[in-house]
Amino acid sequence: MSKLRMCPHCRAFVPANERVCTECHEPMGRPYGARVATGAALAGLVPPTHFTTLIILLINAALFAATLLMSAQRSDAGLGSLDPQVLYAFGAKEPFSILVGKQWWRLVTAGFLHGGFLHILMNSWALYDLGAQVEEVYGTARFLVFYLVSSVAGFLASCFWSRSLSLGASAALFGLIGAMIAYGYQNRTTLGMAMKAVYARWAIYGLLFSLIPGIDMAAHIGGLAAGFLLGYLAGPPRRAAVEWLWKVAAGSAVVITVASFLMAWVRFPGR
Repeated sequence: MSKLRMCPHCRAFVPANERVCTECHEPMGRPYGARVATGAALAGLVPPTHFTTLIILLINAALFAATLLMSAQRSDAGLGSLDPQVLYAFGAKEPFSILVGKQWWRLVTAGFLHGGFLHILMNSWALYDLGAQVEEVYGTARFLVFYLVSSVAGFLASCFWSRSLSLGASAALFGLIGAMIAYGYQNRTTLGMAMKAVYARWAIYGLLFSLIPGIDMAAHIGGLAAGFLLGYLAGPPRRAAVEWLWKVAAGSAVVITVASFLMAWVRFPGR
């Protein structure tokens, strides 16, 4: 089966080697991967469509290693286990601190923390594939906005559902799934319908998995709803003026994320 890519004009999927869209007959331009500078893709060692996703994965891994090391220094934490107090200090979602203590930054930082090896491995595997797909369809700017807003929406929903400590990238992952379902609804081609069906199954399987005790169902539902709404309203890349606004929004998302971790660092116990 030949590889396909999306036409930036009519949003139809056509063979990747076509220079002119077979549907609207407009010039296709270079594929997304060819538009990314080789240096930005780690000199070709990393697939270009995975570069932004890789950065997020590295941040998650670094924070996981930091929480693991700090937990190991505590006498009451076993080998390889993560201390809830350490996770709280790094910015896990805790409803009272967010809703009463006004520590809003926890809605952001919680999405980059993980509670165990299996937790981070499963989320990383899903993000590696899903992140590249969303970035290919929607572009890097929309991808970053979808990721942050879905994560925040998921943990905000979780605050009103559960009093438990919560964390992980899965709220953002469900948001990315929601965005892809939205694309399938808008793209009324055969391939668009197939994409909608595939990602709808992803959502269903994920929500069924969320029924396992200890998994934050509310964060998943909140992330899924936010991602679908954003994807439906945004659509894939279009006019330059609109893209400029999305780049501003993506830059703001990065700034908010950095500011949130700075807030966590300022309040870090024993700093």
